[in-house]
Amino acid sequence: MTTDTQEKTGLGNYFVANYPPFSLWKPAYLPDARAVLDSPPRPDTPLGLYLHIPFCRKRCKFCYFRVYTDKNAREVELYSEALVKEVALYAKTRFLGERGLHYVYFGGGTPSYLSASQLRELMTRLQHHLPWDGAAEVTFECEPGTLQKHKLETLRELGVTRLSLGIENFDPKILEFNGRAHLEEEIYRAFGWAREVGFEQINIDLIAGMVGETWDNWRACVRKTLTLQPESVTIYQMELPYNTVFSKEIRDTDAAGRTSLPLQSTTLTLAPSEVADWPTKRAWVNYAFDTMLAAGYEISSAYTLVKNKARTRFVYRDALWRGADMFGTGVASFGHVGGVHVQNLDRWEDYLAALDRDELPLGRALPVSADQLLIREVVLLLKTGRLELSPLQRKFGVDVRQRFAEPLAQLQEGGNLILHDDRVELTRQGLLQVDRLLPVFFEPQHRVSRYT
Repeated sequence: MTTDTQEKTGLGNYFVANYPPFSLWKPAYLPDARAVLDSPPRPDTPLGLYLHIPFCRKRCKFCYFRVYTDKNAREVELYSEALVKEVALYAKTRFLGERGLHYVYFGGGTPSYLSASQLRELMTRLQHHLPWDGAAEVTFECEPGTLQKHKLETLRELGVTRLSLGIENFDPKILEFNGRAHLEEEIYRAFGWAREVGFEQINIDLIAGMVGETWDNWRACVRKTLTLQPESVTIYQMELPYNTVFSKEIRDTDAAGRTSLPLQSTTLTLAPSEVADWPTKRAWVNYAFDTMLAAGYEISSAYTLVKNKARTRFVYRDALWRGADMFGTGVASFGHVGGVHVQNLDRWEDYLAALDRDELPLGRALPVSADQLLIREVVLLLKTGRLELSPLQRKFGVDVRQRFAEPLAQLQEGGNLILHDDRVELTRQGLLQVDRLLPVFFEPQHRVSRYT
């Protein structure tokens, strides 16, 4: 998606999650990944573990992740067995070295889709191979409607330190129309249980610009979030990657030669093309920032506000954005090992078959040059709104101001960035649209590449 088309929410990826673009990752580079895994780790590099739990009650119409809504109990069991085997294979690699896990992240899909007993068995077996009792953070994503108090007690007992609740919106009509499975009352019930069992780090996810969003609704969502007083709030701006339900409906509409194809619901009649434009979504996020700052929160990134930066950390994000290694496990998962990006096989059958053969289920990879690792770290850290230059210069042996003189000047002239002697800060204007600005730091050939 180019900057010329971003004022309207069109089809394509907006969020920058990595560099170089995913479209450049190829199966031909898998020997590079295997060679790294058979080598000792780089000194002093933290290691994380990501576990993809791909099951959901429903598929959200804006979701672009590999998820399944049609798997039975036996298939869930088969997948859990495969995931344990994958972690066991990673635990045997030379690349693990003497390192313990610095962070663990259960993502999805819906990790909380699993029952308490399923989670206990899975997590106990996983920790047999890669224990996380010494990890700085263990995050677990939850859909409120799948939680019960005893499940939360089990998660706490098994070492989860941070919950992330996928709330997205509080309005039942908007939740239903966008494909969310939970109800508003389930949000309050789940949050209350989480506090009762002792979770002190709870994040709430919101999405600005879900289909059906209005100013009145957005103000209500911010107000209701503040009544819960979570430790952190993450706000994403709605995008339409190519493989979502909404994107398919828009393409079908265009193919039919019509400007809109209303979708029927018991509560709403809307077209997916009615996703708010980018200026509107930025205005909504700006309102949330101002309101939550006034309530005592602090800005932690372009998407995240926290109650107290000293007490509320996001280890997964901060370590990964600063170049940590990560074993990405589960179907279609992404990881990074020793300067090589890796993604697992993205089809259920292929993923399980590889592990049946006692092979790591690697699907594609990309070796990354030192300069590309620098670009990756610069663009990801800019998403925090602040870039310290001296640590990057020591790490990469490069004068960052000189290396990126042209894009830094361009963003400064546009009012998106302020250059200080030893740091870079994004203005609020720059922070609210950081993802659309980041490609100016890419290598020239990648600025026109499809991102995924």
